[in-house]
Amino acid sequence: MVDLQAVKQRFGIIGNNEQLNRALEVAVRVAATDLSVLVCGESGVGKEFFPQVIHAYSARKHNKYIAVNCGAIPEGTIDSELFGHEKGAFTGATESRKGYFEEADGGTIFLDEVAELPHSTQVRLLRVLQTGEFIRVGSSKAQKTDVRVVAATNIDLHKAISEGRFREDLYYRLNTVPITVPPLRERRGDIYLLFRKFAADIAQQYRMPAVTVTEEARRMLEEYAWPGNIRQLKNVADQISAIEESREITGAVMSRYLPNYGISNVPAVVERPRTNESSEERELLYKVLFDLRSDVIDLKRMVGELMAGHQVETKPDIAGLLNAGYPSGLQKVTTPLADEEYTDTEEVTDEAPREGMTKEKMQREAIIKALKRHGGKRREAARDLFMSERTLYRKIKELGIDEF
Repeated sequence: MVDLQAVKQRFGIIGNNEQLNRALEVAVRVAATDLSVLVCGESGVGKEFFPQVIHAYSARKHNKYIAVNCGAIPEGTIDSELFGHEKGAFTGATESRKGYFEEADGGTIFLDEVAELPHSTQVRLLRVLQTGEFIRVGSSKAQKTDVRVVAATNIDLHKAISEGRFREDLYYRLNTVPITVPPLRERRGDIYLLFRKFAADIAQQYRMPAVTVTEEARRMLEEYAWPGNIRQLKNVADQISAIEESREITGAVMSRYLPNYGISNVPAVVERPRTNESSEERELLYKVLFDLRSDVIDLKRMVGELMAGHQVETKPDIAGLLNAGYPSGLQKVTTPLADEEYTDTEEVTDEAPREGMTKEKMQREAIIKALKRHGGKRREAARDLFMSERTLYRKIKELGIDEF
């Protein structure tokens, strides 16, 4: 039976979430083997603890443990860093050098952000996993190494495989035993425990009283979505501890440290970014407005003729519009028009687009109205017009708008 509490105390892991406990249990159980392990989870969830647990509870614990951030090493030097190089292999290689796989012989190597490896390096890594062999850069001699590989990633490897960015055969070699670390938003009961631990740590480090939170502030902590996970929570705890003079944190204070609180804690709400692609949507909107203008012009003509008591032929869509009724006071119209069925229609014609208005004039008028509405503030006007501020500046220049 795995003593999870002892594991947590040894590595400073806080929380009692069921998914977290399951992930730790798998890590301890697989440690006694030499199987490759793939740790998956969002950025900031604490994936780096699991290879440490695996190494510490394995027979390799007295040998080297090396952690490598694959995303932080330039593509041109990653092969040399992992597998070493011979003297003169490339410019600047003034002497031979061991790589991480050679240094970690008999121990464990942790490949963080493994999905960032270039294809050529993925091929070399696959060979190590299959045969235990590697070749230094600039050499033709194969060398043996006995290394336990634990990899981690925060991206969807299935998607990366389908897009040709990651080798499928390497994925199955690494994913012999998968471990999934849950995001912080799925560990609601652990959030306050973690915050209290981080606050206590920084209070001890800088010899200050630890902050406490009110019930409202605690509720806000637990409801927040935490897109940056544990890393973001620690950052918030550190900021509050260092900046706030009062040691009791209220909900009003806490809200200043939780970006987009009330939006970000509802994952289903996603704001679509406004990009240049919206120009096609605006063109479609202009077309709809022009079509609407044409219909309104027909409607004005018909109403004028009906007021004069004439029979008119209507477009099917206009006739349906007339017979549908108007909540603004325009009653049902029939032909010929009966005097008692007519009501004032000025409110329909007041807002109608002017006949003969071009697209450029419509754009110009819409921009001027938006600028007037926001007192000349272009950022707010651009938001109302569903365009970027840069596009608004360009339109103002193109259309010769100099009032603002």
